[in-house]
Amino acid sequence: MTTTLRPAGPEERRDDGGRARTYEVCVNSRPVGRISLATDARLGLSAGRIADLHIDERDRHRGRGTVAALAAEEVLRGWGCRRITVDVPAGSEPALRLAAALGYTEHSRRMLKELTSPPGLPAGSTDRPLGAAEYPAWLAAAHRHHVDAQVANGMPRERAEHSSAQDHRTLLPDGPATAHQSLRVLAHDGTDVGTVWTTTYDPARPGGYVMDVQVAPEHRGRGHGRTLMLIAERETLTAGRTVLGLNVFVDNPRARGLYETLGYRPTDYSLHKLLL
Repeated sequence: MTTTLRPAGPEERRDDGGRARTYEVCVNSRPVGRISLATDARLGLSAGRIADLHIDERDRHRGRGTVAALAAEEVLRGWGCRRITVDVPAGSEPALRLAAALGYTEHSRRMLKELTSPPGLPAGSTDRPLGAAEYPAWLAAAHRHHVDAQVANGMPRERAEHSSAQDHRTLLPDGPATAHQSLRVLAHDGTDVGTVWTTTYDPARPGGYVMDVQVAPEHRGRGHGRTLMLIAERETLTAGRTVLGLNVFVDNPRARGLYETLGYRPTDYSLHKLLL
């Protein structure tokens, strides 16, 4: 039996050159599922992604998904992609096993925690709102951190610069006074040691979301990252939200370990593979 991909509709083209198309997964011309492919809107035209892969129940466990994913790689190579990404729910063990067998590795993971009561801060720690006069310096540092993290994880620097600037303009149009955005400064024994930015409402996400958390280099390793996360939890609960999410890159095991000890659990894994 031969498994192939057959276009299920016309190819979509975006103004920036992006492409997307859905295919039927067929066995001897019989449809057994669907797969949707696209260039990655954030990583650029050289990165493709499997947006969705579904094999009909009666045709599962026969290698259809494996062949479809390999065929998708050929399609994306033809589009000029040199990298492929896919998001897999944490509870989807078959999909995670398939991705691992095909050579995908973890790029980042999204994590979530259900919140109950506002936590207290450790002795000697206090926090306050980020002031308007402090905002420009904070924004410049947040922008640099975001760009460096994206570049380290495969995004071209020019695209990372543009994406970060656009995201900050969109999410913080009024700076620290922007509605549903919490920018807090942590001080310990009277010295500022770090900041945390929490979005407390986003219709695209449940609950709050940690956008940026930074501890000054000279104050790291003293538990201030944990305290900043407690502030984010408190801010989220104060806004009436009961869950808090975040994203952590695979090359930051210290942060991932901190989130795990605080009770955050993975909800989705972002996986990637180089197309050679």
